[in-house]
Amino acid sequence: MKKVLVVGGAGYVGCVLIEELLAKGYSVKILDRLFFGREPASRFLDRVELIVEDMREFDESLVQDCSAVINIGGLSNDPTAEFNPKANEELNTLASIRVAEISKRAGVERLVFGSTCSIYDRGVGEDVNDLLLDEASDVAPKAAYATSKLAAEGPILALADESFAPVAFRKGTIFGFSPRMRYDLVVNAFVKDALSKGKMSVHYGGAMWRPLIDVKDVARAYVMALECDVDLIRGEIFNLTAGNFRISELALRVQHVLSQLGLKVDLDVDYSYRMLRSYRVSGNKILHTLGFQPLVSLEEAVEDMVQEIDRWGYTDFSNPRYYNIEWMKLLEEAVEIARTHGYVLTKPDFKDASGLATERVREAPSETFTTR
Repeated sequence: MKKVLVVGGAGYVGCVLIEELLAKGYSVKILDRLFFGREPASRFLDRVELIVEDMREFDESLVQDCSAVINIGGLSNDPTAEFNPKANEELNTLASIRVAEISKRAGVERLVFGSTCSIYDRGVGEDVNDLLLDEASDVAPKAAYATSKLAAEGPILALADESFAPVAFRKGTIFGFSPRMRYDLVVNAFVKDALSKGKMSVHYGGAMWRPLIDVKDVARAYVMALECDVDLIRGEIFNLTAGNFRISELALRVQHVLSQLGLKVDLDVDYSYRMLRSYRVSGNKILHTLGFQPLVSLEEAVEDMVQEIDRWGYTDFSNPRYYNIEWMKLLEEAVEIARTHGYVLTKPDFKDASGLATERVREAPSETFTTR
């Protein structure tokens, strides 16, 4: 049985990818900090090997028994990258290159690097440059997240030789349900707003273009990279997209699906100018090279999301766990608070004057209180 190491395997994409790998018969090892806790990965933790560690501490011991590495670790959107540019560079660029270098040195055959289509971003108001971009197009990203991913791609792909096959997948904006749910992705955010407020907010008239793909299709593409002829991926870049959509079209299609489910949803359209991403990309290369075709439609994903959100009880929509930047800010604040004394609630070795306070509390019988 082939063993695969997934860096970031307990994240939004990872929780879907791991299930796909296990269903295909792979032995799976996960390297993850578990920023979002164990609960999202609880369905498969008894079937994988979990290493709770920072990817910046990557060493050969992690991959000596692995035939492939999938790196989807690091910071995963613009707000988190801009919140801590240093960590963004360390994780998305420097550590990602290190993972590839060590994997090659350890004899790993394949490495899949999760990159991003936001590398192609030209912004709104660039109609003269509004082209369908492919893997050979010139790119000049400005945002920290896209820049960090692009900076890693070159050195990683340059490691390709007859015994090592790295590949970069530039993913479009992902949508769909995951046990490690995110409501800070455009389609997911529309569904969240519809369910929580009965309306969806569309900024700048929804004029922006975005390539999209369902999270299950992303997982399928990663597995395909492990099973295809290795020469087809060696040193290559592939865009992962199910098509290009204006944000306004996405809102209307989500609204239509929800109406068929009996949910009335209004649109709140804002036409004021904002600094927003806009780009369109081609998915022809991966179609013609690997035969990859997305299988999950936007409509199917939205209906599935509504059902799964209800089934998992992910309806506390304001919970910061569902929003990468909000959760990272909360964790950073918690660390700063705890650093002052080295603990949060339980004080180490606390005793009262008699020296028995801790024991008394532990031995006290539980009581039931009624609020009137």
